[in-house]
Amino acid sequence: MKGVEKLEKVRLIIDGKEIFADKNSTILNAAKENNIEIPTLCYHENVALYGACGICTVEAEGMPKLMRACSQKVQEGMVIHTDSERVKKSRKIALELLMSDHTGDCLGPCRLNCPAGTDCQGYVKLIAEGKFHEAVKLIKEKLPLPASIGRVCPHPCETACRRQMVEEPISIAYLKAFCADEDLKADTFRPEVQPDTGKKVAIIGGGPAGLTAAYFLRIKGHSVTIFDAMEKMGGMLRYGIPEYRLPKKVLDKEIEQIACLGVEMKNNVKIGENISFEQIKNDYDAVVVAIGAWSSLSVRCKGDDLEGVMGGIGFLRKVALGEETNMGKKVAVVGGGNTAMDAARTAVRLGAEEVYVIYRRTRNEMPAEKIEIEEAEEEGVTFKFLTNPDEIMGENGKANKIKLQVMELGEPDSSGRRSPVAVEGKFEFIDVDTVIMAIGQKVNVSGFEEIELNSKGIISADERTFRTNIENVFAVGDATNKGASIAIAAIGEAEKASKVIDGYLLGMEIPYRKPFVSEKEVTAEMFADKEKISRAKMPVRSADERKNDFKEITLGFTKEEAMKEASRCLECGCHDYKDCKLIEYANWYDINPARFKGEKNIHETERKLVSIERNNSKCILCSLCVRTCDEVVKKGVLGLVGRGFTTTIKPEFQGDEILAFCKDCKKCAEVCPTGALKIL
Repeated sequence: MKGVEKLEKVRLIIDGKEIFADKNSTILNAAKENNIEIPTLCYHENVALYGACGICTVEAEGMPKLMRACSQKVQEGMVIHTDSERVKKSRKIALELLMSDHTGDCLGPCRLNCPAGTDCQGYVKLIAEGKFHEAVKLIKEKLPLPASIGRVCPHPCETACRRQMVEEPISIAYLKAFCADEDLKADTFRPEVQPDTGKKVAIIGGGPAGLTAAYFLRIKGHSVTIFDAMEKMGGMLRYGIPEYRLPKKVLDKEIEQIACLGVEMKNNVKIGENISFEQIKNDYDAVVVAIGAWSSLSVRCKGDDLEGVMGGIGFLRKVALGEETNMGKKVAVVGGGNTAMDAARTAVRLGAEEVYVIYRRTRNEMPAEKIEIEEAEEEGVTFKFLTNPDEIMGENGKANKIKLQVMELGEPDSSGRRSPVAVEGKFEFIDVDTVIMAIGQKVNVSGFEEIELNSKGIISADERTFRTNIENVFAVGDATNKGASIAIAAIGEAEKASKVIDGYLLGMEIPYRKPFVSEKEVTAEMFADKEKISRAKMPVRSADERKNDFKEITLGFTKEEAMKEASRCLECGCHDYKDCKLIEYANWYDINPARFKGEKNIHETERKLVSIERNNSKCILCSLCVRTCDEVVKKGVLGLVGRGFTTTIKPEFQGDEILAFCKDCKKCAEVCPTGALKIL
């Protein structure tokens, strides 16, 4: 018997590995049995070979043409290459052709628009099901501070939410804060920390970027120490956002959860004073610079150096530290962003009797959130639109009046907003005690002179590796490249960087690459059949009450309100994204389907299979469903219809008994590799 067995085996080499396979085996099966993965979309062990997808091509030495591993039998002495340049090029083209006619959303627009890539659709669905702690677990795959960020994020996810094509977007940010608050009450979720690697990481800056990098690098098993110049961790979340928007007890709890993972936190440490940057570089295997942008920009008008003129960030920091601001009773805030709204509303709470917001464009062009503007108005803030400081006037070195140039809108600028143009000779005057400049932020790089800066005086870091000009030094957040942005953007960058840094510490170069996903265009007409359900309105304290203190102004959702609001989600992203072989392989080969751009076959989603939703716009005609129904189930309900580019798959029922059988079978959906079939 032993001799017979030898006669039935053939020897071959796949990717340099010598193997023995049954002489009737295909290259695909021989590779699979020896833990060598060859991608395929149309193969399944229960049905006959088909060879439709063209993804499983391999190269054999001495053979002029590539061959399909799913159908080619092994031969004695074969030398197979599964990942040669020819093979990769062939697979890439095949995948690009398939994706060029594939219409579907891999991910919902909410997730795609989130700078941190949080699975908004996923956690909103879990909240709708009452699975609050599971929702937090999912959020923390990308974001370690959900209770804090859910309160302060300007939620670009909601801007992209398709529910607004029905009536209003889902309240995604508040739902994030809600489930995170529920989890904080029980303190249930703790990520698993991998065994210690023996590698040490120093993170300079304990703001949202630094805390995020610390969280994910610690989970990977690295020893992490955060150095921060302030008294407490939190960065701008603590010192740049007022208490009424983000209670610091909430932030403290989330920071404590990070510390409990084993992250060491050292406060009141200033680089260049308490410790040198050189020493940190030498003592740690990797250094992450996440120092933020803590200095305010000036409008550079005459008198901007007078006493009583201060930056928005500096003003908010003084308030957070409990320091005296000496702002007086009349305050003018220059700027139109959320920092300007924070400064103006804080001035109201500190007792200012007249608070003005000076903005050179119109209300519609203010970058601040609409709700921030509305709530500021409710609290008594006066808005001076289409005005810009021309001169800050003073007496005895102290500001007492501001001269405003009246503006009008001209042509759009590079951002798409219409540029403000001065109306010659037209001015307004406002009496002031304090002028707060909230028009932007800049980086203070004192102590980091070794690090290369860009032309704007911001730390230059490679956008794929996050590396600076120094071998083991990385940089993320507001201090890098494009400068200050929203907290969720810094968090997203830090999470991506943590993967690159983890690879670096383990001796690998793994630069970040934006994953390819399929997206589709939609119109409001596509949602015409959806029931209109109003967005849940976040209850807030009245303006007369809230403007007199720094207590949180939002009152939060109840469990019932949160679940009802979450249930409004349209679930735009594909149900099969995590298991989809098509998108997995697309990202193996960095495809560009736009090379084959043309008219796509668009099909209606239907449910003729009763318990299965069928979307042929996602179908790649691998025929697995047809062959499974025919060869395995022996029913032949599904078939290919049409010829050439218009070919599609459709069901045909010969009687009610077949329809009833199909309802409980579902085997076609179980083998679908792309999410074209969804079990209901």
